[in-house]
Amino acid sequence: MLLVGIDISKYKHDCCIINSDGVVIREPFSFKNDADGFALFLYTLNSLPDSEDIKIGFESTAHYALNLKLFLEKAHYAFIEFNPVLLAKFNKSQSLKITKTDAIDCYSIARWLCKVEFKPHTSGFYHTYSFKSLTRLRETLVKQRSFYLIKITNVLDVIFPEFKPFFNNRLGATALYLLENYGSSEKISRMNSASYDYLRKLSCGKFSIQKFIKLKELATNTVGESNEMFLMQLNSLLSLYRQCVSEIESIEFQITKLINNINPHYMTIPGIGPLSAAGIYAEFGDLSKFNLPAQMLSFAGIEPGYYQSSTSEHGGHMVKRGSSHLRYTLMNLCIPLIQYNYVFAAYYDKKRSEGKPHRVACSHLVKKLIRVIYHLEMNDIDFDSSKLC
Repeated sequence: MLLVGIDISKYKHDCCIINSDGVVIREPFSFKNDADGFALFLYTLNSLPDSEDIKIGFESTAHYALNLKLFLEKAHYAFIEFNPVLLAKFNKSQSLKITKTDAIDCYSIARWLCKVEFKPHTSGFYHTYSFKSLTRLRETLVKQRSFYLIKITNVLDVIFPEFKPFFNNRLGATALYLLENYGSSEKISRMNSASYDYLRKLSCGKFSIQKFIKLKELATNTVGESNEMFLMQLNSLLSLYRQCVSEIESIEFQITKLINNINPHYMTIPGIGPLSAAGIYAEFGDLSKFNLPAQMLSFAGIEPGYYQSSTSEHGGHMVKRGSSHLRYTLMNLCIPLIQYNYVFAAYYDKKRSEGKPHRVACSHLVKKLIRVIYHLEMNDIDFDSSKLC
């Protein structure tokens, strides 16, 4: 058996090949992250004396290894990708030296492959990766949308501080229309009956004449001061916000369409909608790679730390070493689960009655959710609250 360790980087990759006894078969060498480099690497693999029994491994390094992974899959070579934290702990256990080079790193990866169970990447990982990229882009845009709303609020606090409280601190369709088409308090104060007719139609009759008169009074007597620079900021931010909202809607449509085609069993859990299910699917990928729910907890970074010595023994805080995107999705599911699923609501209440703070109770809720998800997918069944206690 031959073990191939690869140290991934942006423009080149370093490789070392050893046998199962730790003897170096091929000294560390580099190949470029391009077609010629991949061809050289494949030629090297095919020329090995035992090319039928090769295990390849490398650290998870964002997107830098994606093209190499696709190339290896097409060439029918199995490989594993692992958390860099694991290799760092292995290296620390092997030597007290701090020397670090690309050649040393790829040799360490090859040696580490001797010590671990080889679970190769499942076929079709590229589809999961693409899905994950899409869900993470949506998450980024949602945060960007919130950022623009905060900036719009900051400008309104200067030019028309009474505006947002008038709309209960929400910028809905009516409020956005007023900002985009009037902008300044001066223009809002000069609105006429035609303006009111359109606002009433836009709000489906909810924007009454009393509200219209009140808003004009606030605009007339506002303590805010506006000038061209602030109005320019407001217009730019509104445009960026609208563009962001449009992109989010487009991406959410595609995500919903994709996850409905996949239709995982955990979508039948009350409180989990298509977008949340997509986030879970994109981050976890194929659940068959997990032997136990505890491994899923570790992957998400939700399991608690544990410390034990001759003089003390205690649990620790959530380790948070897994996927932060997955953890974000799971923790945000707590409120919908409590609202729409009495089983999870009862479990949350139980943890709160034990004296646990809200965030801690939510983390316990997420652990229960992951165990349920694992059970549903491994047994190929839909959610049934009567079988859950």
